[in-house]
Amino acid sequence: MMAEATIVGAGVAGLALASELASRGIDVRLIDRAGPPGPHGCSWWAGGMLAPHCERESAEEAVVRLGTEAAAWWDAHAGGVTRAGSLVIAPSRDRREIDRFARRTDSYKLIGPAEIEALEPDLAGRFQRALYFAGEAHLDPRAVLAALTDRLAQRGIEIEPADASPESLAAPGTGPVFDCRGLAARAALPELRGVKGEMLVLHSTEVRLSRPVRLIHPRLPLYIVPRGDGRFMLGATAIETTERGRITARSMLELLSAAYALHPAFGEAEVVEIGVDARPAFPDNLPRITQDGGVIRLNGLYRHGYLLAPALARQAADLAYDGATPELLHGAAA
Repeated sequence: MMAEATIVGAGVAGLALASELASRGIDVRLIDRAGPPGPHGCSWWAGGMLAPHCERESAEEAVVRLGTEAAAWWDAHAGGVTRAGSLVIAPSRDRREIDRFARRTDSYKLIGPAEIEALEPDLAGRFQRALYFAGEAHLDPRAVLAALTDRLAQRGIEIEPADASPESLAAPGTGPVFDCRGLAARAALPELRGVKGEMLVLHSTEVRLSRPVRLIHPRLPLYIVPRGDGRFMLGATAIETTERGRITARSMLELLSAAYALHPAFGEAEVVEIGVDARPAFPDNLPRITQDGGVIRLNGLYRHGYLLAPALARQAADLAYDGATPELLHGAAA
């Protein structure tokens, strides 16, 4: 008989864990009070950049090391990974920001105007220097969430739209219960905090990009990720609040101003979606696995949902079924 597991929460963490467990032959029950993924969760609004070396500019070493396994995991479990690298640029007035970014990262090539044009013709003549991280990748979060959901359904694992606490499901002989509820788990994880992200989806027929571009700026760094068919994900703010229902006028103004600085044609783009949600984060901005009796909690992915969910899922599975002590284990839940 296959081992059993129950997962509460079907965002990127829960779906990644369900896929990891199913691939190991575990019989999975997956529950989420909101049902399948959609605009109600922060996984829906992510940038989808698998860019561990870029993230080293502001993140811990573990983000780079654990994030390097993400692209291969997503290719194996969902597909849809584009391996075109990442481009980091800055306006001429902020050229020192390129130097600062370079000092904090590695695995890049410093390139000039000709190479920028070769990579992104629509940026020709607009920037003098850039950092090209050739080994990085990106994906469309909504597409891979759908792919994971479909592949799980093919294995007979459907998302049950029920409101159940992990504690109520934990019972002897039923296998582990995994809590992947994000901010909804704050009562069990008091150190968890919300970091609001505000994003825009733009549509433009005048700009073409082949890879994520980061426009670094002292006040509001911007990323813009191509989604195909003239759509671009533009983000993202990081505001310390659990408020998740509105975008501020300042944020929208600064995001659009940054897009215009990248290419003036974005001034004529249509704003087709506005996304606001709060990401779950711990004080060190690293994810954690905690074990509390029969409940194993996976949380705190912060800005690194798609980058670190594969490593988080693998380590949680190793803990539950192989007895391995995961690097991300953080004592017992309070």
